[in-house]
Amino acid sequence: MCFVDLEKAFDRVPQGFLWGVLREYGVPDPLARAIRSLYACSRSCVRLLGSKSDTFPVGVGLRQGCPLSPVLFVTFTDRISRRSQGAERIRFGSLGIASLLFADDVVLFASSDRDLHRDLQHSLGRFAAECEAAGMRVSTSKSEAMVLCQKPADCSLQVGANCLPQAKEFKYLGVLFTSEGKVEREIDRRIGAAAAVKQALYRSVLVKRELSRKAKLSIYWSVYVPTLTYGHELWVATERTRSRIQAAEMSFLRRVAGLSLRDRVRSSDIRGELGVESLLLRVQRSQLRWFGHLVRMPPGRLPLEVFRARPTGRRPRGRPRTRWRDYISRLALERLGIPQNELESVAGEREAWVGLLNLLPPRPDPG
Repeated sequence: MCFVDLEKAFDRVPQGFLWGVLREYGVPDPLARAIRSLYACSRSCVRLLGSKSDTFPVGVGLRQGCPLSPVLFVTFTDRISRRSQGAERIRFGSLGIASLLFADDVVLFASSDRDLHRDLQHSLGRFAAECEAAGMRVSTSKSEAMVLCQKPADCSLQVGANCLPQAKEFKYLGVLFTSEGKVEREIDRRIGAAAAVKQALYRSVLVKRELSRKAKLSIYWSVYVPTLTYGHELWVATERTRSRIQAAEMSFLRRVAGLSLRDRVRSSDIRGELGVESLLLRVQRSQLRWFGHLVRMPPGRLPLEVFRARPTGRRPRGRPRTRWRDYISRLALERLGIPQNELESVAGEREAWVGLLNLLPPRPDPG
């Protein structure tokens, strides 16, 4: 796959070209005129060392901070993506995915069943050409290629005369993807990021006596926990992972309670004193809640189609990795007592599923 980034995405959109895309997509003329009026007679100037230049007309770019700009940009990039698509795509059984788009972050896919380099290069070449035709440009310094494979494989791609680097790791939408397809590196990175947040807040928050426990816990829930658990809905948590998450959780809460490991106070007692729910319990409830959202999606939604797809081929020798569907099935059986053959039907009833998750019992606390 190829992670593609666009140069100065919002600032390079040609406004005249965008109005044509809106007409092509069937936007009613009154609405299109109202949108164009927001950009009519737009002028800018340059400020340098306190002095301003003469104003000049602006015919490219979208307004920064305008709530309409993301919608316009998504419409613009969707047109580029649709016109550049070919037969190259990654296969999940009968399901094929050619690309993923989120704002200006694009991922192009090609299957390794055939000539991976050729297929992905063709897909990238068409996308880059459509971008050039629309007034955009692929950023070769931020775009990278990656091959999802347990064995190292080469995939050299070019945009014009520039070669794209091949990465073993790439952070996409805040989540670290690795060429081996493992989630452990991302979990380790989350724990490391949370440790850095704790270190930054140590003197100003954790050990500051002027701050109340309520204020410290508010910072814990609003800053520390989101940093630690970002993207946790799709984690496959092992016993080692659960132990490390609990250690990261308690390292913060012990300081909030004014304790340390030398005080030898059980984690459950500290949570009870602070009135805080176990972080592992919140993570598991959130994972099961996402599973409920997933199975209730209408047919045709991409997450549901990927979940139901059955990839072809054989799994490699050795102990197989735990798939997310198997992890969720086991989690539901252990924590809710729901067998795998009944899980989707139970999760499909929203009110009943939410009620079960609210009653999810905590795991026995070993420490």
